[in-house]
Amino acid sequence: MAFKRSIFASASEDRLENLVLERLKPGADKEKIDARIWDLFGEVWCIMFTDLSGFSRGVEKFGIIHFLQTIHESERVLVPIIEDHDGILLKSEGDSFLVIFRNVGKGLQAAIRMQKELLEYNKDKIPEEKILLCVGLGYGKVLKIGDSDVFGSEVNTASKLGEDTAEAGEILITQTVFDNAQDTGLKFEPIKDVPAGTHGAYRVLY
Repeated sequence: MAFKRSIFASASEDRLENLVLERLKPGADKEKIDARIWDLFGEVWCIMFTDLSGFSRGVEKFGIIHFLQTIHESERVLVPIIEDHDGILLKSEGDSFLVIFRNVGKGLQAAIRMQKELLEYNKDKIPEEKILLCVGLGYGKVLKIGDSDVFGSEVNTASKLGEDTAEAGEILITQTVFDNAQDTGLKFEPIKDVPAGTHGAYRVLY
């Protein structure tokens, strides 16, 4: 099964690369090629980026073994929650996850569950062993390349919110997530630091 997945991802990447190379040729009809790329790879997803607060400082202070322990524990606690909410973990790089969900509701539910699970996990932990999670969510049309990566404005904005803006325990969302979350019963409050790529950004109150 893993072998088949690698073939499919490679085929998608090859197709995209060929279209991009065609786009670079003199006189290329870029609008037509762009439409072909979106037809092939354009999908609507809820994008989640996670980051661990203070992680780099922890590595510097406590060393690489502490780094590996924290990564292992965060995956052990959080990946089952992602799977329970039908999320797809596309990437795990260092202390960050890139996850996609088919709809906003499941993305928000997963994020809240992750934060609440870590609140329980951290109760009996010494400060350096606590897992402090930051989450950013975006929603919209993206280019999904096999099961390896996604690209788009909402991807970039979710990354900015999760990795740069959010504090420990926060879930921050883009305007499009907010617009599509009005039937979830959740409450939100606007934040002042709105990154490029979205008209507004909000904190989830949970």
